[in-house]
Amino acid sequence: MLQAPVVRRLPQLFSMIAVATGIQFIGAAQANPGGVPALYATKAEAEAAAKKHFNCTGAHQMGNQWMPCTTHGQSSSTTQHKH
Repeated sequence: MLQAPVVRRLPQLFSMIAVATGIQFIGAAQANPGGVPALYATKAEAEAAAKKHFNCTGAHQMGNQWMPCTTHGQSSSTTQHKH
């Protein structure tokens, strides 16, 4: 069971987590508007983008989506990417 001092700090902890999460979402939404997407619905789309925009080959799965290049961070392109 949680002790009283810890319980009193929970609202502050939850507020800090909410602020940090909000900052991440805002940053992700504004990071590189108009850039080349880095996540694709299909492996074929990611492989095509790998050749066209990322100067690599293949694709790798990231959750339910696909990213260009055989491994994460393989790209040697100077194109800006939108995650």
